[in-house]
Amino acid sequence: MELDGVNVLVTGASSGIGAALAPLLAERGATVAVVARRADRLAAVAERCCVHAPRSRAYRADLSDPAAAEHLARSVWDDFGAIDVLVNNAAAPKRRRVQQLSTEELQATMATNFESPVRMSLAVLPRMLERDRGCIVNVSSFGGRVGIPGEAAYCASKFALAGWSESMALDLWHTGVDVRLVLPGAIATEIWDQPDNDPPLYQGELEPAEDVAAGIIAAIEGDAFEHYLPDMKALAEYKTSAIDDFMAGAVAFADEARTQRG
Repeated sequence: MELDGVNVLVTGASSGIGAALAPLLAERGATVAVVARRADRLAAVAERCCVHAPRSRAYRADLSDPAAAEHLARSVWDDFGAIDVLVNNAAAPKRRRVQQLSTEELQATMATNFESPVRMSLAVLPRMLERDRGCIVNVSSFGGRVGIPGEAAYCASKFALAGWSESMALDLWHTGVDVRLVLPGAIATEIWDQPDNDPPLYQGELEPAEDVAAGIIAAIEGDAFEHYLPDMKALAEYKTSAIDDFMAGAVAFADEARTQRG
């Protein structure tokens, strides 16, 4: 899809990947609706978008409420006249070992990371199909292909989004609506220092959010369904070919990280 002249809805746009992506879309000629909870930071992102796309707007919303997320998607469509591209980027971390994980934490993680993007997609899909045009981009995670120690709830939500995206793409294969699955790795965003989470085990280098944003634009404009950003596909393929070895290595990594952390 060519981005010049289209309308794009980006969730989780007040920081990180979303905040990097929205102005890049506007620079390419897209009018952007940016969505997040923090109104002040969201307004700053919308202002950057308006430099290139004056009709861009900010929508404050809490996407931990799936019903509100669904309503928002319909409202943005009505305000803009159409949504050509929906980027489901908003997500919440949950670093908690299953021994300490509560049902409420699991439900909240699934609501934000899986149910809300699904309901937003279903809200706009009939109108996209009527136009026979559209692109839905689901930002999952490398943790949507590979289990991560201490992140069962997060991985469950991201695995669910990846599986949903695959089946959705198959169902829409013969239509004009495309689906793109984005699988970011360790990215420099605020996901690492959120409250009510255990400390992260990973302490290595982080990829810039701007690189992922550029990759999402390439995904929208390209033909491929799946996009690892950065390219960690070989590691995911190793997991599927040698799952026991992979799991043993993951446990050893986690044990060493917890020992060093004390």
